[in-house]
Amino acid sequence: MRFILLLLLPVALYAQPVTPPAELNDVGITEKLGDTLPGDIQLVNSMGETVTVDELLSSGKPLIFTPIYYECPMLCNLILNGVTYGLRDLQWQIGDRFEVVTFSIDSAETPELARDNKESYLRLLGKPEAADGWHFMTADQQNIDRLTDALGFEFVWSDEAQEFLHGSAIMFVSPNGMITRYLYGIEYTELSLRNALFDAAEGKIGTTLERVMLFCYTFDPDSRSYVPNALNIMKVGGLLTMTFLGIFLGLLWFRKKA
Repeated sequence: MRFILLLLLPVALYAQPVTPPAELNDVGITEKLGDTLPGDIQLVNSMGETVTVDELLSSGKPLIFTPIYYECPMLCNLILNGVTYGLRDLQWQIGDRFEVVTFSIDSAETPELARDNKESYLRLLGKPEAADGWHFMTADQQNIDRLTDALGFEFVWSDEAQEFLHGSAIMFVSPNGMITRYLYGIEYTELSLRNALFDAAEGKIGTTLERVMLFCYTFDPDSRSYVPNALNIMKVGGLLTMTFLGIFLGLLWFRKKA
């Protein structure tokens, strides 16, 4: 028993609460599964045309929303790269079975910047025929606030880092505008995308164990980037260790009682 207590000691130490920087208090994802997006939210596509959420949904296909901003120094590129690689492995064609809406959370960014990014990511995707189904958008502040609030995507501008602080997640929306699934992190496998699209197409609300991925990433003001948080990872590992030890000790106790 003394040996087991010694094993649990570092786990307990790592599990102590850590106060995050104050500027991160308003950053995160509040899941709004089952909520419906307001159809009158207006976005501007890469051709400078105003498009509403209702018009995007008029295709009758599920949508993947990817909130980013185009001049993000690191995290947004990782998110879009992860989405692109996952979509590249997906047998379904963007525009045939689903569509993607990538939109900027920075109201100062322009349709021209959206167009440049669209061209770059279509080249990375290697499927130019996906152009009609992958929308790169901008918006004014009012519509950005309405859309991010509807999606539960919380972000702030950091004067110190001179960039937006935000989480890493993509959202799946059914053809009738209902939020059905969130995927977290910077890597999105073909399997996770396909399963989430199945749920979205059928209007099924999914669960999201992937939140641990977001928990293990944090903003590093020194490098001005999101990096794996060793302490959070150890806390997650410690929790898992305590769970397995609890199960193991419980089984031993029941066996002894028997």
